[in-house]
Amino acid sequence: MIVHIPNVLSQEQVTHCRDVMNRATWVDGRVTAGYQSSVVKDNRQLAEQSPEARELGEMIVAALERNPLFITAALPLRVFPPLFNRYEGGENFGAHLDNSIRQIPGTPFRIRTDVSATLFLSNPADYDGGELVIDDVYGAHSAKLPAGDMIVYPANSLHHVNAVTRGVRLASFFWVQSMVRDDGQRTLLFDLDMSINQINQALPNHPGVVGLTNCYHNLLRRFAEV
Repeated sequence: MIVHIPNVLSQEQVTHCRDVMNRATWVDGRVTAGYQSSVVKDNRQLAEQSPEARELGEMIVAALERNPLFITAALPLRVFPPLFNRYEGGENFGAHLDNSIRQIPGTPFRIRTDVSATLFLSNPADYDGGELVIDDVYGAHSAKLPAGDMIVYPANSLHHVNAVTRGVRLASFFWVQSMVRDDGQRTLLFDLDMSINQINQALPNHPGVVGLTNCYHNLLRRFAEV
């Protein structure tokens, strides 16, 4: 399931992110890549433990906690601290899969990467290329979203980032361990929740909504690992 989540950050927050990132020191993006990914990765990142990454990451996590569409789509149990990358001058990231398990830096904890997320921080008109392309059984899906918007997709998807041939592409990326590890089950719950909301808007307080909501939570109880 691929979901576009608009307005995760306000334009003021996006501007603040870009200001902080433009003043920051960047390192080789391969520092967080696995062996196979490092062969095809050509970009730069903020150091994971840098003050800039910590500040912006905390702001993003706080925004995610207030975003009902993200909660519905990802059903998050744990969120990996957001990372930040930069592409320019032909930099790109070839086809790869994300690591299945991630160690949270500075802690003994690991998360299973069920859902991948990219939060766009540059305006699409400010750079050429840089599309995130996600492959699934239905083909290739290209995403180049407005600044402040985010896309979430199954972390087991083959994906790549096209070369940036003009301007600079700034983004945050991270992973989610979901309460529901199976993407098919998450999709079923997402579709049901969206339908419940639509019915409730069209027919406020209809008694059928209570029954459907009960089905949703009973399915969540069946599928969830907490």
